[in-house]
Amino acid sequence: MTKAITIALDAMGGDHGPSVVVPSALSFLARDRECQLILVGREDAIVQHLSKVPIPDRLSIQPASQEVSMDELPSRALRGKKDSSMRVCIDLVKAGQADACVSAGNTGALMATARFVLKTLPHVDRPAIITSLPAITGRTWVLDLGANVDCEAAHLYQFAVMGSELVAAVDNIERPTVGLLNIGQEEIKGNEQVKEAHELLSGSHLNYIGYVEGDDIYLRDQLDVVVTDGFVGNVALKNTEGVAKLIRHLMAVEFKRNALTKLSALVALPVLKALRRRIDPRRYNGASLLGLRGIVVKSHGGADQLAFEHAIAIAKKEILADIAGRIQQQVGQQLDVSASA
Repeated sequence: MTKAITIALDAMGGDHGPSVVVPSALSFLARDRECQLILVGREDAIVQHLSKVPIPDRLSIQPASQEVSMDELPSRALRGKKDSSMRVCIDLVKAGQADACVSAGNTGALMATARFVLKTLPHVDRPAIITSLPAITGRTWVLDLGANVDCEAAHLYQFAVMGSELVAAVDNIERPTVGLLNIGQEEIKGNEQVKEAHELLSGSHLNYIGYVEGDDIYLRDQLDVVVTDGFVGNVALKNTEGVAKLIRHLMAVEFKRNALTKLSALVALPVLKALRRRIDPRRYNGASLLGLRGIVVKSHGGADQLAFEHAIAIAKKEILADIAGRIQQQVGQQLDVSASA
């Protein structure tokens, strides 16, 4: 008998806590027949949101007496909140009671706690956060998105190896293309850190295509993975979310301007719906913490039900692809080959 897939959900994390996480779990289980979900957090708060609905057999509750606030210092959360919903979720992964965990909580605290409890894989100095962004050809994966503000060239190289392995497994691409984010594609451009990383990647066995610029994330054909440090990556992510919201807002304003534009909106409605779906940030929600001895997915703190469901789906996909095992096997091999080259 095949072991059921089990995912632990931090029910108290994020801006909305159980009011979003619990309905997301119920909706996900209504569509999915393979997974078991564990809601972790204050039992009274969770039960309150389950009181008027039938509770599926594949949904259980794991009590946790503490919560990590969105503005809490990671060090305080790590040392002082060992029974937080976030920590208990990660502990379940460590103990093998869950195959992955999903949290919309404090990013810094999640990364610090996951790294402390699960530890990093061999050959990996720092975990990195990766997610996909909409692009002309489908999507482009970008890392790091905020876990590592200051990076050395060797860290960027490790990110490239991990990102390449994830995309190969999740998107079934034999040799994903990898680009290094820079302020230009010319060899003379970039700081010393980026130039050194470029040299490492150029001599690697990855499918490295060289420097890429910010607009290449969305517009360049045949670009699967973009590597950068966490400072730049996080700015790029937030910029993407802002532009998507701006486009939706401006289109709504213009189509409501007068009777003629309102009529035009009715004619264009199918196209508008398709566009809205394609650039909807909620459908790209769910960032993976790569480089850990376990699967941890970070949901946006302000995620609604649809967005959080997408984060759960990403966790399931990574479990089925055995992302942690694949990276553990391949990263060391890639780095050893590079070191001996």
